[in-house]
Amino acid sequence: MASIVKSFRASPYFDLNLNKKRHSRSRIQCLTSGDSAAALSFESVKVNGIVNGVSSSVVKEKEEADRLSIEVGHGHRGSNVEEKKREKVSEEEKLEPLWDDGYGTQSVKDYLDLAKEIIKPDGGPPRWFTPISCGPPLKDSPILLFLPGMDGLGLGLVLHHKSLGKVFQVRCMHIPVQDRTPFEALVEWVEETLRFEHSSAPNRPIYLVGDSLGGCLALAVAARNPNIDLVVILANPATAFGRSQLQPLLPLLEALPDELHNTVPYLLSCVMGDPVKMATANIDSMLPPTGYFEQLSGNLTGLLPRLSVLSDVIPKETLLWKLKLLKSAAAYANSRLHAIKAEVLVLASGKDNMLPSKDEAWRLLRSLRNCKIRYFKDNGHTILLEDGVNLLTIIKATCTYRRKRNHDFVADFLPPSKSEFKQAQLGNGWLRNYAGPVMWSTREDGKIVRGLSGVPNEGPVLLVGYHMLMGLELVPLVEQFLQEKKILVRGIAHPTLFSQLVESENKEFSFFDTVRLYGALPVSPSNLFKLFTTKSHVLLYPGGAREALHRKGEKYKLFWPDQPEFVRMAARFGATIVPFGVVGEDDVAELVLDYDDLLRIPILGDNIRRDNERYKDLNVRAGMSGEVANQALYLPGLLPKIPGRIYYLFGKPIQTNGRREMLKDRSNTKELYLHIKSEVENSMAYLMKKRKEDPYRSIVDRTIYRVLHAPMDQVPSFDHE
Repeated sequence: MASIVKSFRASPYFDLNLNKKRHSRSRIQCLTSGDSAAALSFESVKVNGIVNGVSSSVVKEKEEADRLSIEVGHGHRGSNVEEKKREKVSEEEKLEPLWDDGYGTQSVKDYLDLAKEIIKPDGGPPRWFTPISCGPPLKDSPILLFLPGMDGLGLGLVLHHKSLGKVFQVRCMHIPVQDRTPFEALVEWVEETLRFEHSSAPNRPIYLVGDSLGGCLALAVAARNPNIDLVVILANPATAFGRSQLQPLLPLLEALPDELHNTVPYLLSCVMGDPVKMATANIDSMLPPTGYFEQLSGNLTGLLPRLSVLSDVIPKETLLWKLKLLKSAAAYANSRLHAIKAEVLVLASGKDNMLPSKDEAWRLLRSLRNCKIRYFKDNGHTILLEDGVNLLTIIKATCTYRRKRNHDFVADFLPPSKSEFKQAQLGNGWLRNYAGPVMWSTREDGKIVRGLSGVPNEGPVLLVGYHMLMGLELVPLVEQFLQEKKILVRGIAHPTLFSQLVESENKEFSFFDTVRLYGALPVSPSNLFKLFTTKSHVLLYPGGAREALHRKGEKYKLFWPDQPEFVRMAARFGATIVPFGVVGEDDVAELVLDYDDLLRIPILGDNIRRDNERYKDLNVRAGMSGEVANQALYLPGLLPKIPGRIYYLFGKPIQTNGRREMLKDRSNTKELYLHIKSEVENSMAYLMKKRKEDPYRSIVDRTIYRVLHAPMDQVPSFDHE
């Protein structure tokens, strides 16, 4: 593969803040085969007596590919021009569904290759750099400051540079190997950057991502700046260093002969991370087993010789200094937890052999005012360098991404990327195979066709339909729109899904995280207004939780309110309304224990009553009468069946454009509302009749057809004529 020359862009922070101070700029270009390395940029400046940057480096001529060249320059003219170009590009850019986030294209091998070059001594103190692989961010993207772990390199986000760089202005902190800046001085240095960025954009949050040691640094800075809007993300923070499993071994490191120190980094690499998870970070999980293990073997083989660089990253004197730094950092941060007002998200590993990260996450949850946890039971200490942890995905799924002080479910939403969609398809493959969903739509001329061609591509579009038991229809519907039309359907959901009440006890990444990741947002007039304003495709279930959690004998029964809640809003924006029906829940599972049954079970019934008492403030039907007001939440008892098939029919689009004045009349609004409701019922009646004619309704017949003929999404169904 031809070599690729990469240049860097200078940090805007220094362009704005340091134009009157002496500085030097080191420009780093990476010449590499393929995309294995990221270019870095450094700035230097003296701030409060601490030099932030790097002295001029010796210019090295490029002699061969895969070697790093350093060019020394002064001033900011070139970087200012480049920044303006990038700002122009970012204004024109907009993330579309299934955008390429680059996750999985880099691995720990890239970390080690870059480490080999970045550790070359230059006599300089800590500094910030921006990897060129981050690219230009979208307009108004918040600042993200990455605070590194014990290595100090600032390369711990190498797997995430491309994805984070799209939606953040990324700055990575680099602490040279020979630097001995004490912890409090590091805190003050980061604080200077933080306060400048805040003064430049006081209404925009600043993100601090702290890895291990960097977690202590992030908490310390947050404690000292309670009035700055911060979002703190901690990856296995070293605040638990005093309870580290390695404490008994630390005295031995000091007594270890110098000639044996070269073995320490190898031992630490096994303690700090899972080598297999590191090696699989850039392997396509959808590869066949032979190809997957062949690539895994190659990655592990290529990883081993690179580990020797760790002895240069953490030589003996540096290791002993970093251990002292960890001790003081943990004590400093722990003594100030009470002062932290920032929003905090903790990522904790279950196989961290260096720190008791799981227990520490729970301690921080109890100690901090605004804290969330996500627990990854199969990952090690270096969680950000391991497979299965996409940092941007976690930020999005926990509703932690925002551009202003308060999270906006529409303005701050980032659509799912290709890698996220691929991961979701992998996780939901069982449902496609089990239920074999098939979708039909109705064109303007009334003709029913296979697929979604009858649903308009241009928004705003409001999909209104029946909410199947437990929402079984949701995942295939959203997946099909993304796969066939590259349109993300934004679902209007019960507010409980966005509260702490649905957090899993073990705090692992859950189905509710996935629902939020794919654009669900709490039901409210303002959110519907914003979605129509942005010409979105919106999914609305007027029957809500009462329909999805119906009782025995109520399948395919609509529980819609009497008021035409959505019609007038749709008409105001000229939205196209598409009624749809879905059937198949009775072919997939049998409802054996409904709400009434569960209430009669001792202890369990009391728990359900207690939980619903906690949910009552989130009841969106409060004040209404009839069954629609009965929004009790519970988990029904289901008995799986030998599955049939789930069928969807999207009806003929109903145009409201130009009917706004007419629909101001209550009787006209009511008439259209009842027409939409009857279209949903007619669609379900049609599907229940036609599914009897489907020769592939049974999973057995579909499986045989797949083996002999085609993939699941091409399995035939009934004749719609």
